[in-house]
Amino acid sequence: MLLAINANNTNIKFSVFDGNTQLSEWRIHTTNSRTADEYAVWLVHLMALKNLGPGDITAAVIGSVVPQTMFDLRLLCERYFNARPIVIGDEGVDTGIVIHMDRPRDVGADRICNAIAVREIHNGPAIVVDFGTATTFDVVDQTGAYIGGVIAPGINLSIEALHTATAKLPRITVERPARVIGKDTLSAMHAGVFWGYVGLIEGLVARIKAEFGAPMKVFATGGQAPLFVDATDVIEEVAPDLSMRGLLAVYRRNAGEIPTRRIAS
Repeated sequence: MLLAINANNTNIKFSVFDGNTQLSEWRIHTTNSRTADEYAVWLVHLMALKNLGPGDITAAVIGSVVPQTMFDLRLLCERYFNARPIVIGDEGVDTGIVIHMDRPRDVGADRICNAIAVREIHNGPAIVVDFGTATTFDVVDQTGAYIGGVIAPGINLSIEALHTATAKLPRITVERPARVIGKDTLSAMHAGVFWGYVGLIEGLVARIKAEFGAPMKVFATGGQAPLFVDATDVIEEVAPDLSMRGLLAVYRRNAGEIPTRRIAS
């Protein structure tokens, strides 16, 4: 079976795949100081709750936008799962996607995976809005090439900045208010955060489409995507786990079919 690891700025996601079937998924908060041994204690215990063990894993793939985590994530795969991981960005790893950027190697693994995955579910130009630590807009053209995009502060970053940079504004959660015009401080903050982000999404999607000059399908991914999809008609489809789909595609391209569970003789 395959262990897929997607390391982002807020969380690191671990998924186990039996062939193309996802058996389970776990998340842990991203920190630069966690060791391979600490990852293993946490992950092996959670796997056991799903009747999985280190011996079930025969391959691994990693995509990371946090360079400081890579040494210990590689070590985790090699020491505890006896699997040398395929890592996006490593020399010789073929992602199968053309990147039309001034500095292609600077494009994050998560954005590459989003572009790879959207090609597998849509044949044509597309925009992927990814609600992560940053809110990103990734653009794929009619050939399936990655041609660029937009990076904006994520909604939780904006909430934290609003709280820490002001003397009296409290920390709030993301929720959809009934009205745009707030009648008190909290409702005004909720309106500003939620409807402000809807405006950001609609405005940037409109500008991207106008600049691209052709129809494009808009996908949303990331944990907060469901909060916004019903608030705007510019998002046409929610596609959960695009990054993981992209990791699977990279693994298949570089190593063949995804390993299935070993059956004891």
